[in-house]
Amino acid sequence: MSFAADWLTLREPADRAARDRGLVDKFARRVAANAAPLIIDIGCGTGSTLRSLSGDVGSVTEWLLLDNDPLLLEEAARLCGAGEPVTFRQHDLNDLGELPLDNAAMVTASALFDLCSEAFARAFAETLADRSVGLYAALNYDGRIEWTLPHPADDAILAAFNRHQQTDKGFGVALGPAATGRLATLFGGHGFQVETAISPWQLSRRDKALQKAFIEGFRQPLLEIGEPVDIEDWIAFRLAAIDRPDSHCTVGHVDLLALPA
Repeated sequence: MSFAADWLTLREPADRAARDRGLVDKFARRVAANAAPLIIDIGCGTGSTLRSLSGDVGSVTEWLLLDNDPLLLEEAARLCGAGEPVTFRQHDLNDLGELPLDNAAMVTASALFDLCSEAFARAFAETLADRSVGLYAALNYDGRIEWTLPHPADDAILAAFNRHQQTDKGFGVALGPAATGRLATLFGGHGFQVETAISPWQLSRRDKALQKAFIEGFRQPLLEIGEPVDIEDWIAFRLAAIDRPDSHCTVGHVDLLALPA
């Protein structure tokens, strides 16, 4: 599983705006309470989590960014710039036994766990519980997409898209919209203090490039699912509506903070 750097760049401003500030503040306080804080960001992509949170956790914090895609790691190193206390490492997240958790204060992940399976989430919770390491998992898709301008196929397309979100994305059959709820249950079962907060994208015509990529990104999943709707008609309608001042799109996400007691 990997994503194009262009898509990750497009979504970064929307992700940054969507993060729940209350959970970010609690995460930052937890990191600051560690004498030598190390944050491990898994599935780091181009490093957007670091760029979003570095101002909250302070310059003394060290970061270890992990991803399975060497090209994304190379782009992350370029975008994060010189002088950051950050290390980049290629790592297959399916190999949880080799996750380098020594001295870690927290693990972070953005838009990752909705792509992961029940088995992966369960094993991941056990791994962090064994080491008493907390998790801040932001921007997990929750199954909600709402448009101010309706189209007759909206419900059918959303249902088909959500079914596709629960197919294998590289970690087994994905949890999709159920991810945050399962993480909360799993970490809670290990005695973690768990909080969640909604973090939806709020997209308008100011986000034209992101909306265009997001809308066109429905085509392949719906073709794979085989939903009998005119996807091209729906895409054309949605693209034409982007520039209208009354056109708005909300894409639901949920953030989670799980702290060992």
